[in-house]
Amino acid sequence: MAAAPERAGDTAAEHGEDEAQTLFDNVDVDRFRDSWQGIQTAFVDDPQRAVREADELVAVVIQNLATTFADHKKELEAEWSQGEPATEDLRIALRRYRSFFNQLLNA
Repeated sequence: MAAAPERAGDTAAEHGEDEAQTLFDNVDVDRFRDSWQGIQTAFVDDPQRAVREADELVAVVIQNLATTFADHKKELEAEWSQGEPATEDLRIALRRYRSFFNQLLNA
């Protein structure tokens, strides 16, 4: 019996296709988590300041994410500036975008 063909809508996780693309470096994740822990601890003494700092930290995380995305886009555009990209390169780029997209929705 032949295996069923893969459908375009199948998730990468079901087929083990995508390596997990992280949205942030481990160092950044640790730094963000440490900052968050400090904010939570400070809430007891100064709730208003803690909420302001939480707002600022979330803004920094979002900015970092936007920078990561912009850098990735620049890399792709630089690779493709050499001429028409190969279908395989486009397939890999789409898989990376799918991974990024799914991580954003699962966050």
